[in-house]
Amino acid sequence: MNSLQLNEKAIKILKNIFGFSDYKYGQKEIVENILSEKQTLAIMPTGAGKSLCYQLPAVMSKKKTIVIAPLIALIEDQVSSLKECGVNVEQLHSNQSREELASSWENFKNGKTNILYISPERLMTDNMINNLKSFEIGLFVIDEIHCVSKWGQSFRPDYEKLSKLKIIFPKSNIVGFTATADKTTRLDIINKIFDNDAKLFVKGFDRPNLSLSINQKTNWKIQIIDFLNPRKEQSGIIYCLSRKKTEEVSSFLIKKGFNASCYHAGLHASVRKKVQNIFMTAQSHIVVATIAFGMGIDKPDIRFVVHLNLPGSMESYYQEIGRAGRDGKPADTLMIYGLDDLVIRRRMIEDSISENEYKLRENKRLDFLLSYSETPECRRKVLLAYFDDVPKSCNNCDNCLNPPKLIDGTVLAQKLLSTIYKTGQYFGQAHVINVIRGSEDKKIVERGHQRLSVYGIGKDKSKDFWQSFLRQLLAYGHLQINFQRYGAIQISEIGVKILKNEKNFFYKDILLKRDKKFTKNNRYQNKDRSTENLDLLNALKALRLNIAKKRNLPAYTIFHDSSLIQMSQIKPNNQTDMLKIDGVGETKFQKYGELFINKIVEHL
Repeated sequence: MNSLQLNEKAIKILKNIFGFSDYKYGQKEIVENILSEKQTLAIMPTGAGKSLCYQLPAVMSKKKTIVIAPLIALIEDQVSSLKECGVNVEQLHSNQSREELASSWENFKNGKTNILYISPERLMTDNMINNLKSFEIGLFVIDEIHCVSKWGQSFRPDYEKLSKLKIIFPKSNIVGFTATADKTTRLDIINKIFDNDAKLFVKGFDRPNLSLSINQKTNWKIQIIDFLNPRKEQSGIIYCLSRKKTEEVSSFLIKKGFNASCYHAGLHASVRKKVQNIFMTAQSHIVVATIAFGMGIDKPDIRFVVHLNLPGSMESYYQEIGRAGRDGKPADTLMIYGLDDLVIRRRMIEDSISENEYKLRENKRLDFLLSYSETPECRRKVLLAYFDDVPKSCNNCDNCLNPPKLIDGTVLAQKLLSTIYKTGQYFGQAHVINVIRGSEDKKIVERGHQRLSVYGIGKDKSKDFWQSFLRQLLAYGHLQINFQRYGAIQISEIGVKILKNEKNFFYKDILLKRDKKFTKNNRYQNKDRSTENLDLLNALKALRLNIAKKRNLPAYTIFHDSSLIQMSQIKPNNQTDMLKIDGVGETKFQKYGELFINKIVEHL
């Protein structure tokens, strides 16, 4: 079959099974590379359709395909979505009964399906490897392949074992996909999994539909309510650093009248599954979670992601905010953080049992995240520069929409640096700020710091001001945290230059009044204006939700929002017109087409 025939066959399957008339940007060349049996590493932003890039070749080739995914939730979602499209597919994971496991394996073994989803832990057992050796495996797909690398933010030892696949199955093609991997991580993956022999596709990291905003943490309860009040009809995720914090925040939101649930690894599996199911099917629900929640969540209409603490790295931040706006419509991201978050993150790195090289890299990653958080420049530029991507200014971040004023803070910096120096560079930010503000704290009196010449020289500024100012000095590398001295704030070499009047310091204007940017009239509130007939769209969503509940499926596996919006605009009233809707293939039409046509006709 020549390339033209291959492409025609691919387009036919793309339409008839998956319901799309053409590829999304960047998918075609990846699909063709895989069909040519070439090893492939694809870095694609969330929402770009990476799963179709390996599902389509698997369906087309009919060769036995193993899809390796890190989470049961991700496996179950993709399997249920494929089955809804009429694709025979099986899965093996610990949530299945012994009978279900036996049936899944038998169907794969006997050729009733050629696609098997499995976790790396189950795949890399001696028993499973020996069983697979008896087949000719055409394709191994490693989803979320960044988990392979020790330099990635989600390293899993069982993923690293996948490096043996190229040795055990030398005739099989191996491909990998992820939405996030910096240059170091990409090189590590290509070396480990592909033995430095893979075609790399980097499809850009820009998500222009996401607004980016960061606020200094003052009173998180007031700040989060200000943000959420105009978003009561939307679904979103709020990330916290600890399990206890997720429970505190979700309880607070429930008392304030929001539909909210907490999610963390300490909850029973049945509770976590229930929370996930509610989130996937409800029109407006907030999940307050640790990082245990999110990977594999394919909910297209998540309208916001909030971080109430500093994430672990730029990769973590990018991956977590990437869960918003998968449908391509406007979505908001907000980070609210304080210096205490930075101290906790630094300590987590220092207290880990990892080797020094890993700790050094993690600290550098955190340095970049801090710089991003405090930058006066376009946030999108700084974020994408980390991934070697170069966009134009976005006009969709807080710094672009409200450019911060830069003020000469050299004298203020000298006051703070002098206070750190005179107190011995041995104390954390709380004590330093108490001294500069002239506090009568017991620790100051015990150490005689009230007699220092720097005592009270900054009493005209508030505690919040000095916290923000100190954080900016840290972000620009003028200060550093020494964990060998219990988190003491110390002056760096370039900080000494400011102290000696050899270098100036400009800081971003510090606004301490209650932030009003999240009111109902503000730029960040996103509403669905893509259809003139919201009543019909809501009726179609209600029908979809009813079907999903009856079939115990996530609503999006019936039809994505984008499909329903097209239906409400085009108003198809026959099979021919309905099959022109993106996401409506032959199988889905047979299952649901008449139901949605009837609803449209009834509405008209």
